[in-house]
Amino acid sequence: MKTNPNKLWIFVFALGWLFDFLFWQNKPGVNFAIFATACLVVAFYLLLSDGLRPNRTSLILLPLFGFFAAVTFIRAEPMTTFLAYTFTLVVMTLLALTYLGGRWVLYTLADYLGKVLQLIASMFAQPITFMVDARKRQTETGIQPSRQNNIWPVVRGIVIALPVIAIFASLLASADVIFGQRLEDMIDWFNIDNLPELIFRFIYIVIIGYALAGVVLHAAVQSRDEKLASEEKPLIPPFLGYVEATIVLGSVVALFAAFVVVQFQYFFGGTTNIHIDGYTYAEYARRGFGELVAVAFFALLMLLTLSAITKRDTETQRRTFSGLGVTLVIFLLVMLVSAFKRLGLYEEIYGFSRLRTYTHVFLIWIGLLLIVTIALEILRKERMFTFVMLIASFGFASTLPILNVDAFIVNQNIQREIHAQSKNSVDLDAQYFLDLSDDAVPPLVSAYLTPILPDPVREKIGASLACIHYERGLDTRKLPWQSFHVATFYADKALASIRNDLKGFKIDSTDYPVMVTTPSGDEFSCSPYYYD
Repeated sequence: MKTNPNKLWIFVFALGWLFDFLFWQNKPGVNFAIFATACLVVAFYLLLSDGLRPNRTSLILLPLFGFFAAVTFIRAEPMTTFLAYTFTLVVMTLLALTYLGGRWVLYTLADYLGKVLQLIASMFAQPITFMVDARKRQTETGIQPSRQNNIWPVVRGIVIALPVIAIFASLLASADVIFGQRLEDMIDWFNIDNLPELIFRFIYIVIIGYALAGVVLHAAVQSRDEKLASEEKPLIPPFLGYVEATIVLGSVVALFAAFVVVQFQYFFGGTTNIHIDGYTYAEYARRGFGELVAVAFFALLMLLTLSAITKRDTETQRRTFSGLGVTLVIFLLVMLVSAFKRLGLYEEIYGFSRLRTYTHVFLIWIGLLLIVTIALEILRKERMFTFVMLIASFGFASTLPILNVDAFIVNQNIQREIHAQSKNSVDLDAQYFLDLSDDAVPPLVSAYLTPILPDPVREKIGASLACIHYERGLDTRKLPWQSFHVATFYADKALASIRNDLKGFKIDSTDYPVMVTTPSGDEFSCSPYYYD
């Protein structure tokens, strides 16, 4: 990269200061999206100004960046926001790794591991290398740094300006009392008591700027992807004999076949056989669910490992191995269907929770991954599996914010309770709603205002909303604009729309837990109830 060093440092340290301005003593909100976008804009500007244009394939990642960055301040559900933060950083990392080459679609796990390690090394070494090379070029060409881009005249100007500003500021402070008070407040901020804090903030601003410089320089120098791992020859040559691998794979296929036969005999027949062998409804629905998912994961890992290390010298051997692999994956799909049905039974009886919703979505995506794995095995495109796995990960992470997990839980559990009214059963666990995020408040308010909602259900929802309103009222902090969050904004708006309705619910905070009394006289605890 041949850009002027001062230009690079000014921009990256400005980003470090922006990080401090957005995040210091501020809750996460729109600040993360602003900072991530600013980093991307600055990086593209520096690279483009140096004549380095991105590969078109790398530009495909920009819409994904925009989506996940926006989710960080739109959704409040913990897993959704965690994945949004994570995949925003993943997309930015991919852009840094493949800015010029754009071959991320062909990466294997070995490529990702090697490239990420190179990026980490660049964050430490590239800024130093860049400065050494810049000085070497100046020495060889005899060209002195341009005063226009030299930072030292700016530094000297600030030093000269400080005493001049001090004189005029003292005169203006004497002329206006309010201005003088503001000036004193600003001077007090720089007192000796704040010195450790200022030093700490200065240090992490420098560290962030230095690391960002390393990332930009890596994208400029080491992102061409000229050679990928195992592109010409496998990273680990096949060493396992065909017979041994076939025995292992065939044995597992036979075991899975026996399991699937049993599943078809008694499980797929419906709910009539639920109490077989003395299991309760909940025990049967939960029993073995985690084991089935674990079997699917490790069996797929075993298949990929065997595919990488097994010798297949003839076409017959290749077809036999692929046939066994496809059969294995088909049986895995049947097992996942079994796990999915078990989960559905549990949800039908006990309703939805966050963990059940995550698992529900996860099973769908891992099922799609297995189907694509069959196609890759048939087409002998095993190298594409890492790309497909990455797409499945993106799919899972993007499904949660689109679904709006906490709102989905509220709507599903309320609808389930409405349908149960025909059986005179009112068992809506409204306490669980108290553990949900701000995403759950608008659908709770919407349900509360629904005319057809049965009165017992409405009172439980109203009680949970009264608890939420009370808890929010305890927090009197005024959040700065850096912490603005769409979910919080709409939750506050929804609660404000029913403030008068909630006056009928009486809060008793004299003891723990806080209790709320409904208009009909029932008591409701404001202590959240957790379940998986």
